Amino acid sequence: MTDRLQLFAGNSNPALAGRISEYLDIPVSQATVDRFPDGEVRIKVEDDVRGSDAFLLQSVCHPVNENLVELLIFIDCLKRASADRITPVIPYFGYARQDRKDEGRVPISAKLVADLITAAGADRVLTIDLHSTQIQGFFNIPVDHLLGSPVLVNHYQNMNIEDLVVVAPDVGKSLLVSTYARKMGAAFAIVDQRRVSAETAEVLAVVGEVEGMNILILDDIISTAGKLAQAVKVLKERGARDIYVAATHPVLAGNAAERILSAPIKKVAVTDTIPVRDERLKDKVEVVSVGELLGEAIRRIHENLSVSSLFD
Repeated sequence: MTDRLQLFAGNSNPALAGRISEYLDIPVSQATVDRFPDGEVRIKVEDDVRGSDAFLLQSVCHPVNENLVELLIFIDCLKRASADRITPVIPYFGYARQDRKDEGRVPISAKLVADLITAAGADRVLTIDLHSTQIQGFFNIPVDHLLGSPVLVNHYQNMNIEDLVVVAPDVGKSLLVSTYARKMGAAFAIVDQRRVSAETAEVLAVVGEVEGMNILILDDIISTAGKLAQAVKVLKERGARDIYVAATHPVLAGNAAERILSAPIKKVAVTDTIPVRDERLKDKVEVVSVGELLGEAIRRIHENLSVSSLFD
């Protein structure tokens, strides 16, 4: 592998690219990423990449289709410019929620996107908190799957919140969340929810003692915030005190901002895998960067060192 490490970035998250660049102490390599008059994506790499170890940062977030096509064309551009190895760094992997056929006549979109990324010319993928860990198996190339939760948990540990209960927002997250509860020396509870639609969920039960306790809800994604708002409402009805939220990916689609602002939540901590652009949320939502986490993973991959310790 060449000693020359290069970092490129699409248009989805330039601020995070800057933080990774600062950590690695290398500049973001120059590329023109814009549009033809008819809206088609136009990319030209301005720096020489022949024989380099190229890492390309691009989240598949809103506008999802634009950012996905930009990612695919950028990979192809690097491949045809003779980069030695191409690693897309995808902090938020979009199209991950359709990862199986749970009813008739539906696609497995996550598998399709994995195939597209591989076909475009990627040699391996670096990502954070896939919506379902099984998506790693959809790729026929290596996938380094990091977790954003430790960054958020460390953030809240430094706040020294007393009488804390760490809450899983659904049964599917219970194993992971219980692990972090033990690490924090906190109690553990589950809000058992069943999704009614893409925006709403029905709470079936709360398992664990929450009355008179401070709450930390730990999740991987806030999409429309319908499930979150319902969980907060029920926890308050059960006598919870202050409620904090930690989620890796701030998708914040639809009425998410309004739901967060109107809910009795003390603070929401998210990472910068997706930019938070809604100014209304600046006092309630705190952004914790994963720039160092991704930067260290990139360094280790480039130097052929173990990345497994970063999975914890």
